[in-house]
Amino acid sequence: MIKKQIKLFFPEIILFIAAVIFSCWLMWHTFYVDHQTIHIATKVWSDFASHLPLIRSFSFGYNFPIQYPLFAGEIIRYHFLFDMLTGLLERIGLPIDLSFNLLSSFSFTLLILAIYFLAKKLFDSRLVGFLSAVFFLFNGSLSFLEYFKENPISFDIKQVVLGIYHNSNYPSFGPYDQKIVSAFWNLNIYTNQRHLALPLALFLLLLLTIAAAEKSRKIINKKLVIFWAIFLGILPFLHSSIFITSVLVLACLILLLPKQRVRLLLILIIGLGISLPRILFLKETASYSPQFIPGYLIANNLTILNFLRYWFFNLGLLPVLAILGIIISSKLNKKVFLAIFLIFILGNLFQFSPEMAGNHKFFNIFVIVVNMFAAFFIVKIWRSKKYLKIFVPILILGLTLSGIIDFFPLKNDTTITIDDYPKNSTIKWIKDNTPANSVFLDNNYLYNPSSLAGRKIFLGWPYFSWSLGYDVTSRETKLKQILTASSKAQACILLKNNHINYVEIKKLFPDQNLPKISDVYLNNFSSSFQDSKGEFEIISVAKNCF
Repeated sequence: MIKKQIKLFFPEIILFIAAVIFSCWLMWHTFYVDHQTIHIATKVWSDFASHLPLIRSFSFGYNFPIQYPLFAGEIIRYHFLFDMLTGLLERIGLPIDLSFNLLSSFSFTLLILAIYFLAKKLFDSRLVGFLSAVFFLFNGSLSFLEYFKENPISFDIKQVVLGIYHNSNYPSFGPYDQKIVSAFWNLNIYTNQRHLALPLALFLLLLLTIAAAEKSRKIINKKLVIFWAIFLGILPFLHSSIFITSVLVLACLILLLPKQRVRLLLILIIGLGISLPRILFLKETASYSPQFIPGYLIANNLTILNFLRYWFFNLGLLPVLAILGIIISSKLNKKVFLAIFLIFILGNLFQFSPEMAGNHKFFNIFVIVVNMFAAFFIVKIWRSKKYLKIFVPILILGLTLSGIIDFFPLKNDTTITIDDYPKNSTIKWIKDNTPANSVFLDNNYLYNPSSLAGRKIFLGWPYFSWSLGYDVTSRETKLKQILTASSKAQACILLKNNHINYVEIKKLFPDQNLPKISDVYLNNFSSSFQDSKGEFEIISVAKNCF
């Protein structure tokens, strides 16, 4: 019996094993700890400067009511649940890399499997499921044109292959390198934004639940209704963009699927009820409201021609193949596509955060599902007349070549190291000698010992807080006033008024984006700690400002 089951599900077993191995490699390759030294891949360095302080605020610090630790004093507006779970795992004894990478690997594995099983269910084909997973891992943009523009194709195939294998830079990383193909299609997005894969996988499994019920001509099970309602309710804490997507898609499917209407309506109403306090809080505290700004990343130069050009380079052959797949699809699949297409429209019409690029999550979801229709059409070609089969390898290459090229910069990435607790004496002293809810002021923005010790800081790298809608301008002004205080009395007043408990001074290579810290702190304040390397000094406000 067991052998029969293994034989029956052998393809899925192989996919599961491959997904686990690849996911673990992907996450540990970009972040790990070795002998109390943190290794962070250069391509995730910037994003992790935000996530690690948030994780440590739960594992080493005390963060309740929950605040954004890089903007002390205000309730968090970020979807923090994934980082909180990581922090709690570290708090109970797991190393931070094991905590972070286990959750990340599980999430990415689940996402691969969710893509496979949703495509398999919609199109009744394992092959469509496998191809959909492959197209997800290796994107179909036209960024390969940028690569071959800089690395012309030669007749020496070995040279071309070795060039791709040793490549360490993404050919196109728009909008950050001013090129047209965006940075959001390759796997870098999932190594940087570790919290994205889990809610995305669960959203796809919600679609799978709906599709399975509809195809079997049954209504969704009551227990599943409760489960998905709870999922929707906690989704704003896990990922706000996936929450918006889920609400919109559910609303559309309520109209399109009469048989499931009551159950889907229950999921939506109960889920919105559970999430209402969070939604109201974000509405009351947000300094940025969604705005009608059509055009996404070409909003400043929006014409019909530019719009079509942008998406042609970013999606490549995918729209053409997907449209052909939609035409020959079932009515249910057409309805699923219509619901997902609304997400594409939404992302192209509105801006939901101070940074327009943040809309990329809507398009990531859209592309994942649209890949399934392209895969379906390719499988149809493969199963049709023999002479058409010669086009299949060409089409698959067209939908994966850019992703294959994009894989190797990630594979060939190097790491930057930071000494961690307890090897780093400054982190150790802060963790062991300051209250867990302390607030630090720093003359450095990134990877401060105070942040890695789980303490909140007055202001971290401004971009992070700005992108969440905090009033960074006034906080920056206050920070500079405190750093450049002309007397001890003035410094103490400013420190106390801003509820700062400690000043952490980086003496060696302080951040050049900040003004030089006043000599008042070095000459008129007594220090509570100085590390042996002479790099950091910590001043207690309570002990110096009576």
